[in-house]
Amino acid sequence: MAENGASPLPPTLPARTPLARAERFVWLTARVLEQRLFAFRFRDGAAAPVEAALDAYRNEDGGYGHALEPDLRGPVSQPLHTAQALRVLDAVGQCGGQRVERVCRYLTSVSTADGALPAVHPSQRGYPAAPFVPVVDDPPGELLATGPVVGLLHRNEVWHAWLFRATDFCWRAVESVRTSHPYEVEAAVAFLDAAPDRTRAQAAADRLGRLVREQRLAVLDPETRDACPVSPGYAPGEHHFPHDYARSPHSLARAWFTDDEMTRSLDFLAAEQEEDGGWPVRWRRWAPAPALEARPRVTLDALSTLRAYGRPIG
Repeated sequence: MAENGASPLPPTLPARTPLARAERFVWLTARVLEQRLFAFRFRDGAAAPVEAALDAYRNEDGGYGHALEPDLRGPVSQPLHTAQALRVLDAVGQCGGQRVERVCRYLTSVSTADGALPAVHPSQRGYPAAPFVPVVDDPPGELLATGPVVGLLHRNEVWHAWLFRATDFCWRAVESVRTSHPYEVEAAVAFLDAAPDRTRAQAAADRLGRLVREQRLAVLDPETRDACPVSPGYAPGEHHFPHDYARSPHSLARAWFTDDEMTRSLDFLAAEQEEDGGWPVRWRRWAPAPALEARPRVTLDALSTLRAYGRPIG
């Protein structure tokens, strides 16, 4: 392994396997952060280079900004950026310590009255943002923003005063869901997969899985996906599949789908790798840079999901 975390493979090797093709795509298009994260996940790279790259996005308030989440541009800290930072720290086993203590202080400072996180804090005003994440003066707390953060902190056994009310908010939000949309369901799963009360999480997941099937929030047969409904506000063809909810066989969402449904879903995911080696962004593309910056992350997630299910990637 190279000391700088780079891939040990010579760049002249033919890109035949899915992993090698994806690696070439990452080196051609990705930010330094995703390059180093690829090296960590798939080429025995070290955690320290990933942390160093992530620090470039950190602000003095303990949050993260600078378009870490590509659909929000500008320098200011935002909950969605900070959630992405925690995902990176979790991926390299460094989601703890003083850094996360500062993150929790930031989360406390931007929480709503009910202890939850807004998707977009009003400080985003004046900087470019995707049209599907509008900036408002008094945004409500949302499961979409809060669930993944709370889940990550619980999985890493982080304890902070902010977590108590935020966890209560997530339980209320998950257990009161009657209609939903795929990204909110993903956020609920991220919370439930790590919630400390496993019995309660199992019961909530069972109910949520029934809702997903009843409301057709997952494409169960990719061959018929064009006949499946798309949630309001989503881009044409912005469908979700079983693997989007159950990103590993250990997820509570795995029980929502039969073996055949999951096999078809993973087959479809593997086949989605494009000619350039990357996986596509399914959500609405509103500017060139956000789409370009998002694809390497989507590609890393696709490879990780396939590997988690034992699919050969090279």
